[in-house]
Amino acid sequence: MASEIEIEIVSDSSQQKPANGNPNEVHIVDVYSAAAYGDFEKLRNFVENEGVSVSHPDGNGYYPLQWAALNNFADICQYIIERGGDVNAKDNVGQTALHWAAVRGSIAAADVLLQNGARVEADDLNGYRAVHVAAQYGQTAFLNYIVAKYLANYDAPDSHGRSALHWAAVKGFADTIRLLLFRDASQGRQDKEGCTPLHWAALRGNVEACSVLAHAGSKEELLVKDKAGKTPLELASDKEIALEMSLTFCIVAVLRSVPCRAMSLSAVLVVATVLTWSSIFILIFEFKDQEVINLLIFLFRLGMTIVLEISSGGTSGEETVSSSVATNTSNALRARSKDWKHRICSRHDGTVGYAPVLFSLVVVNVILFISCVLFAPNLTKVTAIVGLWGWTGVSFAVGSLIMFARCSSEDPGYIKIGTANHSDAEDPLLNIDLNSNWNGNWSQLCPTCKIIRPVRSKHCAICRRCVEQFDHHCPWISNCVGKMNKRDFVVFLCFGTITALIGGAVALQRIRTSVLPVPTGESWSHFIVFNHPGLIAFLVMDTAIFIASATLLSMQATQIARNITTNEVSNAIRYGYLRGPDGRFRNPYNHGCWKNCSDFVIHGYTDDSEISWPPLQQMAR
Repeated sequence: MASEIEIEIVSDSSQQKPANGNPNEVHIVDVYSAAAYGDFEKLRNFVENEGVSVSHPDGNGYYPLQWAALNNFADICQYIIERGGDVNAKDNVGQTALHWAAVRGSIAAADVLLQNGARVEADDLNGYRAVHVAAQYGQTAFLNYIVAKYLANYDAPDSHGRSALHWAAVKGFADTIRLLLFRDASQGRQDKEGCTPLHWAALRGNVEACSVLAHAGSKEELLVKDKAGKTPLELASDKEIALEMSLTFCIVAVLRSVPCRAMSLSAVLVVATVLTWSSIFILIFEFKDQEVINLLIFLFRLGMTIVLEISSGGTSGEETVSSSVATNTSNALRARSKDWKHRICSRHDGTVGYAPVLFSLVVVNVILFISCVLFAPNLTKVTAIVGLWGWTGVSFAVGSLIMFARCSSEDPGYIKIGTANHSDAEDPLLNIDLNSNWNGNWSQLCPTCKIIRPVRSKHCAICRRCVEQFDHHCPWISNCVGKMNKRDFVVFLCFGTITALIGGAVALQRIRTSVLPVPTGESWSHFIVFNHPGLIAFLVMDTAIFIASATLLSMQATQIARNITTNEVSNAIRYGYLRGPDGRFRNPYNHGCWKNCSDFVIHGYTDDSEISWPPLQQMAR
């Protein structure tokens, strides 16, 4: 593949020696250095008193206007234009001042240039326009500005057939990719070598960029071949990255095959669980061979990647290569349904989910408890106290099933997708105040839903919807846990934990008071298993339910006390609003344990999504 060619900025003006040996003082010797360093007074002196022209290039072919635009000196740009500077003048490689403004995202300077007649579609000798340069340097705000206000063509190809999306993928700027996908940039465009943006992301090992593109695209785009017959997977350069990208592409491709989604998901979970726990078991033997250890560590990471991704719907972190893949490897498997019964018993694309499995497990356990614990014919008659506790447990079990139905059928806080077509003047990203507290939060753009989502929300790859105050996707209730159903989810866990605790205690009490002396020559465990198989089966399932529900409940209780979600805990390093000025973790939503818990109990959520990062909707007003 051809190597990339980007803007190179070299000038004698940038190599000016400090005057008097003072490193903080720049020696301004001509209009070029005055424009480059923003010295308005000296520039005016050169032009007005010494008669120096601002319309001629320096020895390297660069114009004063280009230097002023590069460093975002809007007032100097305006002055140079008023003094005869050509806004469309090109240097030796065909670049204009607007190209230079795009290098450092100089929005104010670009605005002056474009208002004075600069051509937004001007290209250089390589066919690069301002949109290409902005994508090459990750200047997302600049790119958004010239597209929203001056209608720059973000899909325009350069001389190699590469669009701005290609260049963002090459450089690995995920935020720029999100913006372009949000604006419906063509993801399937192939350059002259047959490469799509996904090919370039894979070739350069940009896993986050690769994952964003894979999830926003179609299954067919994962299998596109370039002119050399290579798919994106085959272009992965690093061996470990290639393995993990294989995981990304294969899961996305398989899960997008509608007829076998549920079966594929089950198979993936089984494989992941086997990989994870077999790795842990083998590591107990303390292998000394470093290659074996590295292999086992990779298998462990591979298994945990799949397990975390499938269970959370894309909530694991992106701090490392593997965690970046884990964050984005799952894909959409269901859509919202109107009938609550259908929501519980099946995924919304018609395939069976995991909610009926858990529902059936609880019902079977209740039946076993009643028939094999309370009314077992080979056990003594229950006392009034034991019977009271037993029926209390059954009542909590019924309550847990009711809460289970609510959790599975409720709207977790899906963000509405607008259907109105906005005119160019109503572009929601046009009037963003880039000097506010927003700080370039481009992750609020959802390239799939095409919406600007509030802070603390996240797109669930399984539900294919953005969820407000997203906590996690729970496959066992076939629904997300978010702002509108988290309280019911916690109540469900409470009821489940209490049910399992009471049921286990009653079962153990019945065994202790009802079992006759063990016959000679037979072990106690053998006697219990073969004479009370239903009771033992109940205890096994009850123990599993108790461990799972108690663990989840303790995690949720801890997070509620801190007013933080599972998604935020997993991805704290990714979210700027969870970092203080010193770069350390800081939770702006933590109002103290008492207020956090009281707000959750009373309202079911905390209404503080705009404390640290105002949503883009607010910034666009």
